[in-house]
Amino acid sequence: MDGTLLTDDHQISPETEKWIRKAMAAGVHVCLSTGRGFDEAISFGDQLGLKTPMVTANGSEVWKTPHELYHRELFEKSIIETMYNIAQEKKVWFWAYAVEGVYNEKNWDNSLLDRNQWIKFGYHIEDDEVRHDVLMQLQDMGGLEITNSSPVNLEINPKGINKASGIRMVCEELLGIDMSEVIAVGDSLNDLAVIQAAGLGVAMGNAQDTLKENADVVTASNNEDGIALIIRDYILMEE
Repeated sequence: MDGTLLTDDHQISPETEKWIRKAMAAGVHVCLSTGRGFDEAISFGDQLGLKTPMVTANGSEVWKTPHELYHRELFEKSIIETMYNIAQEKKVWFWAYAVEGVYNEKNWDNSLLDRNQWIKFGYHIEDDEVRHDVLMQLQDMGGLEITNSSPVNLEINPKGINKASGIRMVCEELLGIDMSEVIAVGDSLNDLAVIQAAGLGVAMGNAQDTLKENADVVTASNNEDGIALIIRDYILMEE
């Protein structure tokens, strides 16, 4: 969503919304797949009038419809505690998605560890050296899926859980279609697995270089209606 569906001011442009609605009217399944948690994503699904499945928290949650949970993958609480301790040791900003809410330095309480069901963890680290050190610690832990949604953050899910695993579940178990029939569009490393697995992988014009190198197509940026162009040229094939 961020950097792909949404402009830099976090809105769906009228042109992009128009083409999404045209695709829906033509029978195309339009599915949001995002690193955001449900509460941060659902308003955009509602704005578009989506009734299709949705993937949130980088694949840790799959929704049969935007308001009906189908599957949820949880972290072991000990892993969340370790990642929290790394944040404290390195003095870096962190956030943690739980079923019960979103937590960071401002509202963290150690009693949350046992009370909550944990979905995803993340760090925002602008210092390259510190971010590399944290990445090394995370890799040493093992059992983690590590991506990002911007060059200065790290996003962590349980191993094997990503947008590709979420979309594959949507295709195989909910829509009855093959991944070869999917067009996936993204801008960051948390989109890499799904654009590699999709029939057509699309990188936004503003995407990170790694994503562009692995995409089949590079479209215009999120501020230039890149999604609308893909719908026009590759789905509806209108002049």
